[in-house]
Formats: sequence, C-alpha cells, structure tokens
Amino acid sequence: MSVINEGIGNMNKYFLYSLFLISFVAVASDNEIYVSQSAGNSSNIDLEQVAGSGNIIAGLNSTAGSLSAFAITGNSQTIDINQIGSLNKFLGGIVADSYTGFFEFTGSSNTFNMQTDPTNTYSADTSDVNVQVTGGSNTFTLNQATSAIASTLDLDWIINGSSNTVTSNINYDLGTNYMDIDGSDNTINFTGSGYQGGYFYLDHTGGSRTFNITQSSTLDNDWLKIISNGNNGTVCVIQNDANGTSTSC
Repeated sequence: MSVINEGIGNMNKYFLYSLFLISFVAVASDNEIYVSQSAGNSSNIDLEQVAGSGNIIAGLNSTAGSLSAFAITGNSQTIDINQIGSLNKFLGGIVADSYTGFFEFTGSSNTFNMQTDPTNTYSADTSDVNVQVTGGSNTFTLNQATSAIASTLDLDWIINGSSNTVTSNINYDLGTNYMDIDGSDNTINFTGSGYQGGYFYLDHTGGSRTFNITQSSTLDNDWLKIISNGNNGTVCVIQNDANGTSTSC
C-alpha cells in the first residue's frame, strides 16, 4: 500500500502532474512511486509504503515497471520516507540546500541508494539527515555532495539489526556523521573528503564487524571517535589530509 501526504509550498505544476501519476504506477503485486519535482522550495513531502515486499520508490536504475525519476529539487524542504517490508528499494536523488530528511526502514533485504546534489546545484549545505533502520541484510548507500561541499551537514544513523552494509561518501566542511549500530556482522564503509572539520562518531555493539573509515579533507583537522563492543572483526581507520602521503590498512 502506498500513502502520500504532501504539504505543498512553492511546488510547480510539473510536480503536481507527477503526483497524479503515482496512482497508476503499481505493477503486479509490487507498489511503485514515481516523483519528479523541480524548483520546489519549502516543500513538505511524505512518501510511505507500509506493507508488502518488492516495493520501489523510484530513481536511479529502477526496475520492475522501469520507472525513473524520484528527483526532488528545491531548497528548505522536509522529506519523510517510510518503507516497511522486505526486498524494497529506495533509489532517489535529492538536489537541495538546507533540507531535512527522515528515512525510516523496517524489514530485511532492502536497498537504500541515495545521492544528494551530485552536480553542485545548491551546494548541499546545512542539511539534517536522519536514517533509522530496523532489520537485517539491508544495503545502504548515501553519497552527500559528491562534487559540492556539504557544509555543517548533520547526518545520523540509527541501525538495529545484523548483516547490514552501509556505504557513505561525504564531501564536507564542518560536517558530522554519527552512527549508532546494534547488531553483528555489519559492515561500514565511510569516506569523508572535502575541505575541513569532518567529525565521524560510531557507537557499535555486536560481533564480527567490518569498519573501513577514511577521512581525507584538505586541512588536517578531521577527528573521529569509535566505540565498539563485541568479538571478532576488522577495523581500518585512515586519516590523511590532501597533501599527505597515501596509506592503507
């Protein structure tokens, strides 16, 4: 079942037309959501798929009905995503400055793949992003401002479950990436690049973990804190400014 509650600020007619299409994109037993918005400043968007499996909130490399889009553009937005079930996919892209994102996933074997402002349209500054996960064997990829500078980003992950994989790349300036993870056999791959002041904090409980953490901003004032309780696993941490000597674990 798909439920959409939207508070519309300055959204254009094209976005309204895209919302109208949502009622018609269901394929077989899987629900699918297609959204395209351009220049929708101060929008409030709520997308929910609360039952079943194989649902898609579309975007990059969509499958099933082949879809595309989930492209949301505009500053000062609030975006709330909720998917419940298994084998679901969230594949969206957001181009925005100062947006607030809530992404909640409950279930197993789901895929979350999102990039924010990869072409530096709005710089991706001052975003407050929250990802909450309950379940195992999920795969998450979040790339924030790959060619921009995510100034003062506040990114929080709360993950309860085992065998999850998180890959995150942030090009930041005074940004924070906080992870609270409970569960075994989880893998974290994080790369923080950009200009300065990257802060990474991981609080983890569980065994057989794999952490690969790299901080490599231009200035040498990044810092991190890792607390992990559990047996077995591999931890690799690299801190290196742009002018340093390349190294690896």
